Amino acid sequence: MSFEQLATLAVLAAVVVALLSDRVRADVAAMVAAATLLALDVISLQDLGRGLASPALVALASLFIIARALDVTGGMGVIIRSAARMTDRMGAASAPVIITLCGSLSAFLNNTPLVILAAPIIQDSARRLGISPKRLLIPLSYASIMGGACTLIGTSTNLLVDDMAQRQHLAPFSLFEITGVGLAIAVVGALYLAFVAPRLLPADDDGLDHSGILPEAPPPLRLVPALVSVTVFAFVLGAAAGGLPIAVVAFVGAMALLAFQVMKPEEAYSGLRPQVLLMIGGMLVVGEALGKTGLAFQATNTVAAWTQPLGPVAALAIIYVATSILTEIMSNAAVAVLITPLAIGLAENLGVDARPFVVAVMMAASASFATPVGYQTNTIVHQVGGYTYMDFVRVGLPLNIISAIVAVWVIPRMFPF
Repeated sequence: MSFEQLATLAVLAAVVVALLSDRVRADVAAMVAAATLLALDVISLQDLGRGLASPALVALASLFIIARALDVTGGMGVIIRSAARMTDRMGAASAPVIITLCGSLSAFLNNTPLVILAAPIIQDSARRLGISPKRLLIPLSYASIMGGACTLIGTSTNLLVDDMAQRQHLAPFSLFEITGVGLAIAVVGALYLAFVAPRLLPADDDGLDHSGILPEAPPPLRLVPALVSVTVFAFVLGAAAGGLPIAVVAFVGAMALLAFQVMKPEEAYSGLRPQVLLMIGGMLVVGEALGKTGLAFQATNTVAAWTQPLGPVAALAIIYVATSILTEIMSNAAVAVLITPLAIGLAENLGVDARPFVVAVMMAASASFATPVGYQTNTIVHQVGGYTYMDFVRVGLPLNIISAIVAVWVIPRMFPF
């Protein structure tokens, strides 16, 4: 091995250990890795620029700003307050409706604030129904995760995988191209949450956080700014669905909100979530090093030699399961950067279309159900609901298995090899 390859492997191993240990913030680990590769001359300043100037980062930052505008103008609060009033009228049916609503909105909006806003309503609804909120908070998180996987902008991972695929010369994914696969997983997952999960979820209030970890009431509605925010959001969705680059239309929409003074710049900055953007940017730089040094190519050849006799369906299943397992124990963005080039190279070695393999990575990188640390919404409900680690294993592991089976069956039918 060359010095550059050894250095890249050492840096990659250090990042993985840091992410697994959870002692170092993911964004710090990723950016230190990028700086180390630059200092060792493994990558150039131009390589660093390509990673940090990714269209996926532009799209994510812009979508964060748009979501923040919907929040601070009271638009999202209207939805939440309407849902709260609905729970008073619907009785026992209210909780499933709110969970479904949150899952549906997660296909277009960042699911973290949605879960934060919906969790108090779920708690109140559960108490009025005389059941433990623990029966509902994990399903709320899982529904938001499955909803986010239904569109290209529903989760940052989908945008990142799409960006990585374009770097490997694949055509970009459209906004709703993966919706069929995501919906299939979501429908089966919803049936599991409705009929199986209640038997596995705890029914007591031990450890439940009654202090409120969650924010106070949503901000009051400012009608005109809220309408502008909704209009801009609708424009971004429509333009992206029409085939325009998501990064372009999202950036234009975000800047329009600032130009129309719908929100203050400070409010926009507060919604940017720099820890997510920096972590993704740093991992993209690590991905640049893996490609430049030839390590990604060598790893692909090794995996291809082992999986080729098994056929493309088995190879697809291996990619899905490997991605899903890694997502449970480390950042899904890091997993996407590492696995996407491998999945594409594997498909090329097998002589089949790479698109189904890329979709498998998208779905598996979001299918984080078995631990409270694999996805941020799981972490939120873990804290609020007072769940144990094993609660997630008991309820989430079967859902991981079900999702894998559905994905491996559906993906080749919607994205033929």
